[in-house]
Amino acid sequence: MSLKLRIQEDMKSAMRAREAERLGTIRLLLSAMKQKEVDERVELDDVAITAVIEKMLKQRKDSIEQYDAAGRADLADKERAEVAVLMDYMPQRLSLEEIAAAVDAALANHGATVAAMGKIMADLKVQLAGRADMSEVSKLVKARLG
Repeated sequence: MSLKLRIQEDMKSAMRAREAERLGTIRLLLSAMKQKEVDERVELDDVAITAVIEKMLKQRKDSIEQYDAAGRADLADKERAEVAVLMDYMPQRLSLEEIAAAVDAALANHGATVAAMGKIMADLKVQLAGRADMSEVSKLVKARLG
């Protein structure tokens, strides 16, 4: 089953089970997916949907930091609940060893120079999309180069 169909089916199940918070988050996700399809005039595949989810997760994590800094635990908890729902649709995360192996392979392919970092990160972004936090991957690449 494609990711899009799975999300639509989960929306129906959340409606039947009267899970308002989960339903709201899934509707936000479907809305973001539909907006991207309309804007780009394409049908989203699983990779593109994963990119939409990653963007939403990043927004939620930024909001959590801001709410925690402002002392708004109630709003931060709501965002955390949305993160939990969105994480259900992300692919299985890679272990640190698997990420390190991918970084080492990319460094070997492009040469271990600081000038090649853009090409290395572009290669890793395609390879690790949705399965690793790219900011952590970037830190690892910088550590290996420096």
